Amino acid sequence: MTIAAELTMRPYSDADLPLLQRTFAEWIAVAGRCGYDHIGELPHRIYENLRGRRPVGELVHVWEHGGAIAGIAVNLRFGSAFDVFTAPSLRGTPAELEMLRVAYETTGRLMGRDEPFVLTDLFDCDTTRAELLTRLGFARFRTWDHVNERDLAGPLPEPVPPGGFVLREARPEDAEQLAVARNHSFDEDWTGELYRSAVMEKPGYDPAREIVVESPDGRIAAFTVYWTDDRNRIGHFEPVGTHRDFQRMGLARAAMLYAMRRMAERGMTTVTMNHNAENLPAAGLYASLGFVRRHETYGFRKPY
Repeated sequence: MTIAAELTMRPYSDADLPLLQRTFAEWIAVAGRCGYDHIGELPHRIYENLRGRRPVGELVHVWEHGGAIAGIAVNLRFGSAFDVFTAPSLRGTPAELEMLRVAYETTGRLMGRDEPFVLTDLFDCDTTRAELLTRLGFARFRTWDHVNERDLAGPLPEPVPPGGFVLREARPEDAEQLAVARNHSFDEDWTGELYRSAVMEKPGYDPAREIVVESPDGRIAAFTVYWTDDRNRIGHFEPVGTHRDFQRMGLARAAMLYAMRRMAERGMTTVTMNHNAENLPAAGLYASLGFVRRHETYGFRKPY
Protein backbone atom coordinates (compact mmCIF):
# COMPACT_ATOMS: atom_id res chain seq x y z
CA MET A 1 0.00 0.00 0.00
CA THR A 2 1.33 3.46 -0.89
CA ILE A 3 1.73 6.26 1.63
CA ALA A 4 -0.94 8.23 -0.22
CA ALA A 5 -3.40 5.41 0.38
CA GLU A 6 -2.48 5.33 4.08
CA LEU A 7 -3.05 9.04 4.66
CA THR A 8 -5.92 10.02 6.91
CA MET A 9 -7.53 13.45 6.92
CA ARG A 10 -9.43 14.97 9.83
CA PRO A 11 -10.90 18.37 10.70
CA TYR A 12 -8.71 20.89 12.49
CA SER A 13 -9.67 21.98 16.01
CA ASP A 14 -8.35 24.89 18.08
CA ALA A 15 -6.47 22.44 20.32
CA ASP A 16 -4.31 21.43 17.33
CA LEU A 17 -2.56 24.78 16.91
CA PRO A 18 0.36 24.38 19.39
CA LEU A 19 1.32 20.99 17.93
CA LEU A 20 0.95 22.25 14.37
CA GLN A 21 3.22 25.21 15.06
CA ARG A 22 5.85 23.00 16.70
CA THR A 23 5.66 20.58 13.79
CA PHE A 24 5.85 23.40 11.25
CA ALA A 25 8.94 24.81 12.99
CA GLU A 26 10.63 21.41 12.79
CA TRP A 27 9.83 21.15 9.10
CA ILE A 28 11.46 24.55 8.54
CA ALA A 29 14.51 23.49 10.58
CA VAL A 30 14.88 20.40 8.37
CA ALA A 31 14.00 21.80 4.95
CA GLY A 32 14.42 25.58 5.15
CA ARG A 33 11.90 28.24 4.19
CA CYS A 34 11.34 27.07 0.61
CA GLY A 35 7.88 25.53 0.67
CA TYR A 36 7.02 26.76 4.18
CA ASP A 37 6.02 30.14 5.52
CA HIS A 38 6.52 31.36 9.08
CA ILE A 39 4.68 29.51 11.85
CA GLY A 40 2.83 32.75 12.64
CA GLU A 41 1.10 32.49 9.28
CA LEU A 42 -0.86 29.45 10.50
CA PRO A 43 -3.11 31.22 13.05
CA HIS A 44 -3.31 34.29 10.83
CA ARG A 45 -4.52 32.28 7.83
CA ILE A 46 -6.79 30.02 9.86
CA TYR A 47 -8.52 32.68 11.95
CA GLU A 48 -8.16 36.03 10.22
CA ASN A 49 -8.39 34.88 6.60
CA LEU A 50 -11.28 32.47 7.19
CA ARG A 51 -13.30 34.66 9.55
CA GLY A 52 -17.04 34.28 9.32
CA ARG A 53 -17.03 31.90 6.36
CA ARG A 54 -17.61 28.48 7.94
CA PRO A 55 -16.47 26.62 11.06
CA VAL A 56 -12.70 26.25 10.72
CA GLY A 57 -12.99 22.47 11.01
CA GLU A 58 -14.76 22.46 7.65
CA LEU A 59 -12.04 24.52 5.99
CA VAL A 60 -8.80 23.46 7.69
CA HIS A 61 -7.71 19.83 7.43
CA VAL A 62 -4.91 17.94 9.14
CA TRP A 63 -3.35 15.05 7.26
CA GLU A 64 -1.74 12.27 9.29
CA HIS A 65 0.39 9.23 8.50
CA GLY A 66 1.70 6.70 10.98
CA GLY A 67 0.51 8.78 13.92
CA ALA A 68 2.41 11.91 12.82
CA ILE A 69 1.25 15.07 11.07
CA ALA A 70 1.84 14.71 7.35
CA GLY A 71 0.30 17.91 6.07
CA ILE A 72 -2.01 20.86 6.66
CA ALA A 73 -4.57 22.30 4.25
CA VAL A 74 -6.22 25.72 4.64
CA ASN A 75 -9.12 25.93 2.19
CA LEU A 76 -11.21 28.86 0.93
CA ARG A 77 -8.78 31.65 1.84
CA PHE A 78 -10.06 34.90 0.28
CA GLY A 79 -13.05 32.89 -0.95
CA SER A 80 -11.21 30.94 -3.67
CA ALA A 81 -7.65 30.02 -2.58
CA PHE A 82 -6.00 27.22 -0.63
CA ASP A 83 -2.68 26.45 1.05
CA VAL A 84 -1.16 23.01 1.51
CA PHE A 85 1.97 22.44 3.61
CA THR A 86 3.48 18.95 3.50
CA ALA A 87 6.06 17.19 5.67
CA PRO A 88 9.55 17.32 4.11
CA SER A 89 9.72 13.53 3.82
CA LEU A 90 6.58 13.55 1.63
CA ARG A 91 7.45 16.42 -0.68
CA GLY A 92 7.06 15.46 -4.33
CA THR A 93 5.33 12.16 -3.53
CA PRO A 94 1.85 10.89 -4.45
CA ALA A 95 0.87 11.80 -0.87
CA GLU A 96 1.50 15.50 -1.52
CA LEU A 97 -0.28 15.25 -4.87
CA GLU A 98 -3.31 13.79 -3.10
CA MET A 99 -3.35 16.61 -0.53
CA LEU A 100 -3.29 19.18 -3.34
CA ARG A 101 -6.06 17.42 -5.25
CA VAL A 102 -8.34 17.26 -2.21
CA ALA A 103 -7.67 20.91 -1.30
CA TYR A 104 -8.50 21.99 -4.86
CA GLU A 105 -11.75 20.03 -4.83
CA THR A 106 -12.73 21.22 -1.35
CA THR A 107 -12.13 24.88 -2.20
CA GLY A 108 -13.87 24.58 -5.56
CA ARG A 109 -16.90 22.94 -4.01
CA LEU A 110 -17.29 25.62 -1.33
CA MET A 111 -16.44 28.80 -3.22
CA GLY A 112 -19.02 31.08 -4.81
CA ARG A 113 -20.35 30.32 -8.25
CA ASP A 114 -19.01 33.62 -9.59
CA GLU A 115 -15.41 32.50 -8.91
CA PRO A 116 -14.02 30.92 -12.10
CA PHE A 117 -10.68 29.70 -10.68
CA VAL A 118 -9.28 27.95 -7.64
CA LEU A 119 -6.04 29.67 -6.59
CA THR A 120 -2.90 28.76 -4.68
CA ASP A 121 0.65 30.05 -4.52
CA LEU A 122 4.21 28.82 -4.00
CA PHE A 123 7.71 30.10 -3.30
CA ASP A 124 9.80 30.87 -6.40
CA CYS A 125 12.31 28.24 -5.27
CA ASP A 126 9.71 25.49 -4.82
CA THR A 127 10.12 23.61 -8.08
CA THR A 128 8.63 20.49 -6.46
CA ARG A 129 5.28 22.17 -5.83
CA ALA A 130 5.31 23.83 -9.26
CA GLU A 131 5.72 20.44 -10.94
CA LEU A 132 2.88 18.87 -8.95
CA LEU A 133 0.50 21.77 -9.61
CA THR A 134 1.29 21.59 -13.32
CA ARG A 135 0.47 17.88 -13.29
CA LEU A 136 -2.89 18.74 -11.72
CA GLY A 137 -3.67 21.25 -14.47
CA PHE A 138 -2.77 24.50 -12.67
CA ALA A 139 -1.06 27.34 -14.54
CA ARG A 140 0.99 30.23 -13.19
CA PHE A 141 -0.74 33.58 -13.69
CA ARG A 142 0.95 36.23 -11.51
CA THR A 143 3.63 37.17 -9.05
CA TRP A 144 1.77 37.27 -5.75
CA ASP A 145 3.98 38.38 -2.82
CA HIS A 146 7.47 39.61 -2.15
CA VAL A 147 9.05 37.72 0.75
CA ASN A 148 11.40 40.03 2.62
CA GLU A 149 13.97 39.48 5.36
CA ARG A 150 15.98 41.59 7.77
CA ASP A 151 18.86 40.69 10.06
CA LEU A 152 18.20 41.62 13.69
CA ALA A 153 21.86 41.72 14.69
CA GLY A 154 23.18 45.07 15.85
CA PRO A 155 21.40 48.13 17.22
CA LEU A 156 17.94 49.07 15.98
CA PRO A 157 16.75 52.68 15.59
CA GLU A 158 14.62 54.07 18.36
CA PRO A 159 10.89 54.03 17.52
CA VAL A 160 9.76 57.65 17.71
CA PRO A 161 6.09 58.33 16.93
CA PRO A 162 4.92 61.92 16.38
CA GLY A 163 4.09 64.03 19.41
CA GLY A 164 0.96 62.95 21.21
CA PHE A 165 0.94 59.43 19.71
CA VAL A 166 1.61 56.50 22.06
CA LEU A 167 3.16 53.11 21.28
CA ARG A 168 1.80 50.29 23.39
CA GLU A 169 0.63 46.69 23.47
CA ALA A 170 -2.96 45.89 22.57
CA ARG A 171 -5.57 45.24 25.23
CA PRO A 172 -8.72 43.07 25.08
CA GLU A 173 -10.86 46.20 25.24
CA ASP A 174 -9.23 47.46 22.00
CA ALA A 175 -11.24 45.02 19.86
CA GLU A 176 -13.64 47.65 18.50
CA GLN A 177 -10.90 50.12 17.63
CA LEU A 178 -8.72 47.37 16.13
CA ALA A 179 -11.62 46.37 13.89
CA VAL A 180 -12.04 49.97 12.73
CA ALA A 181 -8.30 50.32 12.09
CA ARG A 182 -8.24 47.14 9.99
CA ASN A 183 -11.28 48.21 8.00
CA HIS A 184 -9.69 51.58 7.22
CA SER A 185 -6.34 49.97 6.37
CA PHE A 186 -7.44 47.06 4.18
CA ASP A 187 -11.08 47.82 3.17
CA GLU A 188 -12.31 44.90 5.24
CA ASP A 189 -15.51 44.28 7.21
CA TRP A 190 -14.48 43.56 10.79
CA THR A 191 -16.68 44.28 13.77
CA GLY A 192 -15.32 44.51 17.28
CA GLU A 193 -17.15 41.36 18.33
CA LEU A 194 -15.87 39.42 15.31
CA TYR A 195 -12.29 40.53 15.91
CA ARG A 196 -12.59 39.55 19.57
CA SER A 197 -14.11 36.12 18.90
CA ALA A 198 -12.27 35.19 15.69
CA VAL A 199 -8.79 36.45 16.63
CA MET A 200 -8.24 37.71 20.15
CA GLU A 201 -9.87 34.72 21.84
CA LYS A 202 -8.27 32.11 19.57
CA PRO A 203 -5.10 30.11 20.30
CA GLY A 204 -1.87 31.71 19.14
CA TYR A 205 -3.00 35.28 19.80
CA ASP A 206 -1.23 37.27 22.49
CA PRO A 207 -2.14 40.96 22.95
CA ALA A 208 1.47 41.61 23.98
CA ARG A 209 2.47 40.82 20.38
CA GLU A 210 -0.06 43.19 18.83
CA ILE A 211 1.60 46.60 18.88
CA VAL A 212 -0.63 49.61 18.37
CA VAL A 213 -0.08 53.32 17.92
CA GLU A 214 -2.76 55.29 19.76
CA SER A 215 -3.60 58.76 18.48
CA PRO A 216 -4.03 61.80 20.71
CA ASP A 217 -7.81 61.43 20.42
CA GLY A 218 -7.71 57.79 21.56
CA ARG A 219 -8.10 56.06 18.21
CA ILE A 220 -5.85 53.22 17.07
CA ALA A 221 -3.98 54.81 14.20
CA ALA A 222 -1.63 51.96 13.26
CA PHE A 223 -0.98 48.39 14.32
CA THR A 224 1.09 45.31 13.69
CA VAL A 225 1.13 41.76 14.99
CA TYR A 226 4.51 40.08 15.32
CA TRP A 227 5.14 36.35 15.62
CA THR A 228 8.15 34.41 16.87
CA ASP A 229 9.55 31.01 15.95
CA ASP A 230 11.85 30.15 18.85
CA ARG A 231 13.05 26.91 17.19
CA ASN A 232 14.47 28.75 14.16
CA ARG A 233 14.89 32.17 15.83
CA ILE A 234 12.86 33.89 13.12
CA GLY A 235 10.38 36.68 13.76
CA HIS A 236 7.59 37.67 11.39
CA PHE A 237 5.12 40.51 10.82
CA GLU A 238 1.53 39.75 9.81
CA PRO A 239 -0.30 42.06 9.41
CA VAL A 240 0.89 45.70 9.37
CA GLY A 241 -1.65 48.45 8.82
CA THR A 242 -2.33 52.17 9.19
CA HIS A 243 -5.77 53.76 9.43
CA ARG A 244 -6.24 55.89 6.30
CA ASP A 245 -6.68 59.03 8.42
CA PHE A 246 -3.12 58.66 9.74
CA GLN A 247 -1.09 57.47 6.77
CA ARG A 248 2.30 58.95 5.82
CA MET A 249 3.12 59.90 9.40
CA GLY A 250 5.69 57.15 10.11
CA LEU A 251 3.36 55.30 12.47
CA ALA A 252 3.71 51.81 10.97
CA ARG A 253 7.47 52.30 10.94
CA ALA A 254 7.45 53.17 14.65
CA ALA A 255 5.29 50.14 15.49
CA MET A 256 7.57 47.80 13.54
CA LEU A 257 10.72 49.15 15.14
CA TYR A 258 9.15 48.72 18.56
CA ALA A 259 8.25 45.12 17.70
CA MET A 260 11.69 44.34 16.22
CA ARG A 261 13.30 45.40 19.47
CA ARG A 262 10.99 43.00 21.29
CA MET A 263 11.89 40.20 18.88
CA ALA A 264 15.60 40.78 19.30
CA GLU A 265 15.21 40.73 23.10
CA ARG A 266 13.52 37.35 22.76
CA GLY A 267 16.44 35.95 20.77
CA MET A 268 15.21 36.25 17.20
CA THR A 269 18.07 36.71 14.75
CA THR A 270 15.99 37.38 11.63
CA VAL A 271 12.60 38.89 10.87
CA THR A 272 10.50 38.31 7.76
CA MET A 273 7.62 40.15 6.10
CA ASN A 274 5.49 39.32 3.05
CA HIS A 275 3.60 41.91 1.02
CA ASN A 276 1.63 42.05 -2.20
CA ALA A 277 4.08 42.51 -5.06
CA GLU A 278 1.94 45.35 -6.44
CA ASN A 279 1.94 47.34 -3.20
CA LEU A 280 4.71 49.84 -3.89
CA PRO A 281 4.18 51.99 -0.75
CA ALA A 282 4.61 48.86 1.40
CA ALA A 283 7.76 47.95 -0.50
CA GLY A 284 9.18 51.40 0.19
CA LEU A 285 8.39 51.21 3.91
CA TYR A 286 10.00 47.81 4.37
CA ALA A 287 13.06 48.75 2.33
CA SER A 288 13.52 51.84 4.52
CA LEU A 289 13.58 49.52 7.54
CA GLY A 290 16.34 47.39 6.04
CA PHE A 291 14.28 44.53 4.62
CA VAL A 292 15.67 42.81 1.52
CA ARG A 293 13.64 40.68 -0.88
CA ARG A 294 14.69 37.02 -0.62
CA HIS A 295 11.89 35.31 -2.53
CA GLU A 296 8.74 35.88 -4.50
CA THR A 297 5.59 33.80 -4.43
CA TYR A 298 3.82 32.89 -7.66
CA GLY A 299 0.07 32.53 -7.99
CA PHE A 300 -1.25 29.43 -9.75
CA ARG A 301 -4.85 28.80 -10.76
CA LYS A 302 -7.10 26.17 -12.27
CA PRO A 303 -10.72 26.47 -13.48
CA TYR A 304 -13.35 24.71 -11.42
